[in-house]
Amino acid sequence: MPSALPDGEPVPDDGALPAHALTGAAERPLGFYLHVPYCATRCGYCDFNTYTATELRGTGGVLASRDNYADTVVDEIRLARKVLGDDPRPVRTVFVGGGTPTLLAADDLVRMLGAIRDEFGLADDAEVTTEANPESVDPAYLATLRAGGFNRVSFGMQSARQHVLRILDRTHTPGRPEACVAEARAAGFEHVNLDLIYGTPGESDDDWRASLDAALGAGPDHVSAYALIVEEGTQLARRIRRGEVPMTDDDVHADRYLIAEEMLSAAGFDWYEVSNWATSDAGRCLHNELYWRGADWWGAGPGAHSHVGGVRWWNVKHPGAYAGALAAGRSPGAGRELLSEEDRRVERILLELRLREGVPLDLLREAGRAAAHRALTDGLLAKEPYDEGRAVLTLRGRLLADAVVRDLVD
Repeated sequence: MPSALPDGEPVPDDGALPAHALTGAAERPLGFYLHVPYCATRCGYCDFNTYTATELRGTGGVLASRDNYADTVVDEIRLARKVLGDDPRPVRTVFVGGGTPTLLAADDLVRMLGAIRDEFGLADDAEVTTEANPESVDPAYLATLRAGGFNRVSFGMQSARQHVLRILDRTHTPGRPEACVAEARAAGFEHVNLDLIYGTPGESDDDWRASLDAALGAGPDHVSAYALIVEEGTQLARRIRRGEVPMTDDDVHADRYLIAEEMLSAAGFDWYEVSNWATSDAGRCLHNELYWRGADWWGAGPGAHSHVGGVRWWNVKHPGAYAGALAAGRSPGAGRELLSEEDRRVERILLELRLREGVPLDLLREAGRAAAHRALTDGLLAKEPYDEGRAVLTLRGRLLADAVVRDLVD
């Protein structure tokens, strides 16, 4: 969750949505994202809306405390119930992200999930995920989560090499994420993800291969691999600007991606989104697929974004301001926008092209269809899906996905 918020029109104090937002809602899945904005330390590359204890000291008082944070999120879940009214949909996915959600007590995460279950109900096959820092969980913590209804966990591994973790300001030790996978399996988690980052300054091809080897050896059923993006305003950006560490170029990123595809495929993982691989359809992250397919989700927490029926809104950023709004009986929404049909068409192309299933060609305008034909000729789109009316990226197309999508959206 990037820290910068867009502009937008005001959100009503009661959070009410335009009447059209729930039209046809029964046909769309509903998910919840719960943002936990706390971190023990700030990673040098991170631009998310997160806060350390030092950063919060004196800025939010008791309202910004981790100790009562779960109560505040429960208040927003109850607000969501009021705003969505008699919406009959059980929640299909829940994703707890951050920040470091596992800085909260495991019982707090279970209690927030319980509020969603009480207010909305959970689908029988609901996917319930939390992100976790490897150093902030142990077998007992994971067992509490599993007993409380969580069935998927995502560990931030990033790298198996100490010098790479040091550049990223990650505090866990090499080997700990792999041990966490075993602990999660022992606790009964069927679905486990490891997050990796490639392209860190000072990382070599051998370092990256070692990280993939370690991740695969741990036995997750899902791996996410992201190119490092150096965001302005971060500590890492300042270090690069001062010449302390080098910037990795796009060609290196492309080479690392090809290494990931080769090694993950050989180990039985299939890509289903440009940066995500799973061993089966059941291992795919359904919550992220809600985002990529434009479904409905409510984001609770400071800076969290939501989308229901073409209405997108976002909460105030600071934990103290967020808690203060809810304590006063007001929506914590900072702004919102109403998406036009054209906005939603463009977003479908932007997001669905990244998926293995691709995007229907009939979503494209004339210029976009011409661009799709050029991409096919250039080997960026696969021929068989194209002949069946879909634009699906080839491996080369995945390397150039951003450029392809820019052409397709006219």
